[in-house]
Amino acid sequence: MSISTFLASALEKRHPLLAQAKTNNTDCYRVFHGTVEGVNGLNIDRYGEAWLIQTFHQTLSELELTEIRDALTQVEALPIIYNDRSDKNSRVMNQLDVCSEDIANQSLVMHENGIKFTSKLRHEGQDPLLFLDMRVGREYVKANSHNKTVLNLFSYTCGIGTAAAVGGAKRVVNIDFSSFALEAGRKNAELNGVSEVCQFIQSDAFPALRQLAGLKVAGRRNQKLPAYPKMTSTQFDLVFLDPPRFAKSAFGTVDLINDYQGLFKPAMLTTKKGGTIVCCNNVAKVERQAWFDSLVKCVEKQGRAVVSHQWLDCHEDFPSFDGNHPLKMVALTLG
Repeated sequence: MSISTFLASALEKRHPLLAQAKTNNTDCYRVFHGTVEGVNGLNIDRYGEAWLIQTFHQTLSELELTEIRDALTQVEALPIIYNDRSDKNSRVMNQLDVCSEDIANQSLVMHENGIKFTSKLRHEGQDPLLFLDMRVGREYVKANSHNKTVLNLFSYTCGIGTAAAVGGAKRVVNIDFSSFALEAGRKNAELNGVSEVCQFIQSDAFPALRQLAGLKVAGRRNQKLPAYPKMTSTQFDLVFLDPPRFAKSAFGTVDLINDYQGLFKPAMLTTKKGGTIVCCNNVAKVERQAWFDSLVKCVEKQGRAVVSHQWLDCHEDFPSFDGNHPLKMVALTLG
C-alpha cells in the first residue's frame, strides 16, 4: 500500500481525537505514528500552526511528499515542514525552500489543553521543543500539583514544570544540563504567566539529585569533578523523573536498561512521605512489570513503601503494538 493509504487510515481513526483537541484548545498532536501505522520511521505531527514531517530511516521521495501534503491540507491548510533525520545521529539533513526555512526557524506558540508552549521546528538541537507522547504526563502533573512543591528532573524545555505551575504549584524546580532547553522553559513560563513560581537550574542531574537527597556528590572512578551548582537537602511533594536512555558524565552514567535504580534511589529520597514520584522509561526492550517490580524493591530497601500507584498510558495518537508502548510512565505514592 502507498503512504497515502496508510495516512488516510490513520487520519480516519483520529477524527474523535481531532474534534476533542479543538474543544480542549489543543493544536499539537500526532496524526501518523509510522512504526505502528505502516511506514516505519515516518512521524507526522501538528505543532501549532504548522505540520511537521520527520523521517528516521529513509528519505521521502517527491511523490511521497506530495501525497502527504495533499492529505494534510485536506485536514487543515497549514505550512508543512519536512525534517529528514535518516542520516547518522538523527540530525536534520535536508534543505528547505526560503519560505519554509523561515517558518521552521521562527519561534511560534502552540497550545495543549490551554497551556501555551514555545515551538521552533528547526533549532540548535535535534528534537522538537515538546515531546507530544508526554501529554498524559503533563495532564497528570497539572491535575496533581495544586499548592505543592514540584521537582522536574531532566526537564528539557520544562513542559512538565510549566504544567505544574499552571496547575497551581507553589514552587517548581526544573533541572537540566542544557542552557538552550532551560531558556525555552523560561519562555514557556512567561507565556503562561507563571514565572514567579518556576526555578531553572542548569546542572548535571547526578550532583543536583544527590545534594537534594542529602547524599555525598561523587564521580565515576574518582574522576576530578567539574564545577556544579550547590544545593541544600530538600524534599518535594511531587517529583518527575524522565531520564534519557543513556548518558555519561564525570558524575555518573544514566542507563535505563541496566541501572535505572542509580537515578531512582536519590530521586525517591527527595520525595516527601505521602508524596508522589512519577517515573518514566522510554526503552522498548525494558519489560513494564519487571521495571515496576524493581522500583518497588528499591523503595522497600530504603525502608519505605509504595502506598499506591497509577500507570499513565499514552493517548491514542500514539498507538502501540498490543498496548505495550515504549514509553512507560507510573506514578508512585510513597509512604
